[in-house]
Amino acid sequence: MDYSLWGALATSFVICAASGPVLIPLLHKLKFGQSIRDCGPQAHQKKSGTPTMGGLMILTAVLVAVLVWCKLTPAVLIALLLTFGHALIGFVDDYIKVVMKRNLGLTAKQKLFLQFLLAGAYVYYLELQPHVNLGLNIPGTSLSVPLGSLYYVLAFLLLVGTTNAVNLTDGLDGLAASVTVPVTLAYAYIAYQSGSMDLSIFALTLTGACLGFLLFNRYPAKVFMGDTGSLALGGGIAALALLTRTELLLIILGGIYVMEAASVIIQVGYFKKTGGKRIFRMTPIHHHFELGGWKETKIVQVFAGSSLLLGLIGIGLWCLGNGGGC
Repeated sequence: MDYSLWGALATSFVICAASGPVLIPLLHKLKFGQSIRDCGPQAHQKKSGTPTMGGLMILTAVLVAVLVWCKLTPAVLIALLLTFGHALIGFVDDYIKVVMKRNLGLTAKQKLFLQFLLAGAYVYYLELQPHVNLGLNIPGTSLSVPLGSLYYVLAFLLLVGTTNAVNLTDGLDGLAASVTVPVTLAYAYIAYQSGSMDLSIFALTLTGACLGFLLFNRYPAKVFMGDTGSLALGGGIAALALLTRTELLLIILGGIYVMEAASVIIQVGYFKKTGGKRIFRMTPIHHHFELGGWKETKIVQVFAGSSLLLGLIGIGLWCLGNGGGC
């Protein structure tokens, strides 16, 4: 395997790990502390004031590692745009919440508008590609369902859905980063086997950054990634799914994200339909297990292990759909 893959992984890990002792005290000094909502688990109130916007550590690590080890091909540039574009949305959201003390941050309409612009950038990139195939590949098979212009709608929904699902997953110490590592490793493998070395390197920079971030974000967390980090990771993962044309496979690879988002949708729908009844103790679903007596560390371990299993299943299906050539 090319040494640049290991170099990218190691570089992003070291940069993220080295930036923690610098950035965390700065965030403390600037009073960029997380405010905990009263409607969340009461045990989380002790986390109030923990520095947030730690996603800046992840972004720094990814950018440096990409610039050192990766050729800036059009695919990598659009992946960086989707990652850092969503990071900017998250940063503005965090800034409004933390500095301006407005707990809701950006409105849903404002976020959707900005995400629509980023989706437009991907569509423009796609239109520049010769003989573009606007089809949807079916995992585990060699079939592709032609979508035509509907593919652009799918791209927008995937970007919005993935970024928000990763954001929902970021609710316990170390959870989002731990769950994301197997996803990015799977995409690094898929991109490498597809001949997209630069995308494989990009995926590994995300892996290394998450591992470095976990040194400070694991329980008890010294820093939170905030929307700056969670939306960035969501944008990067969505970019990998779109650029490797594995949009449906992301449902399996990112199965934990899907479960987290689905639990919220189901809970809200059931609550409205039944006039106040709930299926889960609290959503996203990691809070359901937390209120059921599970420790944060156990939830993170189970969810990360499940993400690893889903990653292996996803790779298996991808190999099957590509004639078993893995």
